[in-house]
Amino acid sequence: MTVEQQEQQTAQVDGDFAADWRAWHAAHEIARSHPHGFLAVTGLHWLGEEPERFPGAPGRWSTGPEGIAVVLDEQDEEGPDLLVDGTPVRGRHVFGHIPERGGVEARWGEAVLEVARRGGRDILRPRHPDHPLRTEYPGTPTYPPQESWVIPGRYTPFDPPVPTTVGSVAEGLEHVYEAVGRVEFTAGGEELALTVFPGGTPGALFALFADATSGRTTYPAARQLAIAAPETDGRVVLDFNRAVNLPCAYTDFATCPLPPAGNRLPVAVEAGERIPHERQGGGGAGDE
Repeated sequence: MTVEQQEQQTAQVDGDFAADWRAWHAAHEIARSHPHGFLAVTGLHWLGEEPERFPGAPGRWSTGPEGIAVVLDEQDEEGPDLLVDGTPVRGRHVFGHIPERGGVEARWGEAVLEVARRGGRDILRPRHPDHPLRTEYPGTPTYPPQESWVIPGRYTPFDPPVPTTVGSVAEGLEHVYEAVGRVEFTAGGEELALTVFPGGTPGALFALFADATSGRTTYPAARQLAIAAPETDGRVVLDFNRAVNLPCAYTDFATCPLPPAGNRLPVAVEAGERIPHERQGGGGAGDE
């Protein structure tokens, strides 16, 4: 093979890698812009025992011994029906107790009302598709994809998993996750490790991390990295090009977790998503 042929082959491999990454990130942006995704959230309301009205939602909302409840009256009947499981609500409806990090949704016209529990507290978050944060979303800036940030690692499971308390971007709130193991790897000439949690599919993992770019070119609180299920011998691949922002990078109506102790890397991970345009001017926008 000639030098020219080798260069063409290398360019093709690099092109395929970048094309795969662009397709993945485009799909991620579409999911992020869902009509009822976190860009559509218009408020984060903490529920108490006293029934209370909140902007962007009908009725008076509370929580107590029966769990979360809403009471609708005559003024609510003037607008769209509140639908729970497709059935219109009349008078008082009890959602009951929501498990931690769980949630249910009710429909109200074009909006979805998220009823959830975060950090031991019950919340209501209206999601309106016409919220400007969503309709004017310009996309998220990223580092150019680089194969050098696709790094092999080794997963060591915890037996048993370790309950791990982490902070939250919401003041005074904490989350407890089951840490299932550690992933060790080398980056920037240093031996590093991340504590990992169960991912969204069987066997998959995810890590919350910060690094030397945090607060400079990437969002200060954290980024998230999905990791495919380990091989039987513990081998994993960390593709930091696919490190993504959490909802709190875009909206102040989030309760996102912070990285656990040890997941603040001393190296600059110059890969993946960067600070959103909405935050670059220093202003907030208004999930985990």
